Amino acid sequence: MEKETHSRRSFLNKLWLVLGGLAFAEIIAVMFAFFRPRKTELSADEEAAIITAGPIENFEPGTVSAFVAGKFYLARLEDGGFLAMSRRCTHLSCTVPWVSAENKFICPCHSSEFDIRGEVANPPAPRALDLYAIEIRNNVLRVDTGKLSKRSVFAPDQVTYPKKT
Repeated sequence: MEKETHSRRSFLNKLWLVLGGLAFAEIIAVMFAFFRPRKTELSADEEAAIITAGPIENFEPGTVSAFVAGKFYLARLEDGGFLAMSRRCTHLSCTVPWVSAENKFICPCHSSEFDIRGEVANPPAPRALDLYAIEIRNNVLRVDTGKLSKRSVFAPDQVTYPKKT
C-alpha cells in the first residue's frame, strides 16, 4: 500500500510541475505579445486613399484637426505650414489624442507627449509621429494616406507651405 501511495504522490507532483510550467510559459508569451509593437497593415483601398481635407482658409494657424476617415491629424503651424501626422504613437502604436487645453498630443498608454509638430516632448516614445504626404492644389489640401513616412525628429523641410500668390 505504501508503494501505491508513493507513486500516486510522485505522479501528482510531476503533473503540478508540468501544469505550472505551462502556465508560466503562457504568461511569458502574453507579456511578449503585449510589449511587441503592432504592425499596421493597410488594405488596397486604404493604401491608395487620397483624402481631401479642404480649403486652406478652413484651418487657423496653431490648430490641429482630426480626420477620422484617414486616421491622421492635420496640424497648421503658427507660420502657416501644414503637417499631416499619423494618430499612432511611435512607442506601442496606441492612438494618440490631441489635447487642445495643453496644446500637445498625449498618449494614453504610457504618457508619451508630442508637440504640435509631432516632436517627442516626453518619452518613452522613441521618435516623432509619422507623416503623410500633403499636396496643395488650387488652395485645397489633399493628404495621401498611402504614403507614410517614418521620421526620427522634426525637420523644417517636412512642413508643406501654401504657395504665395
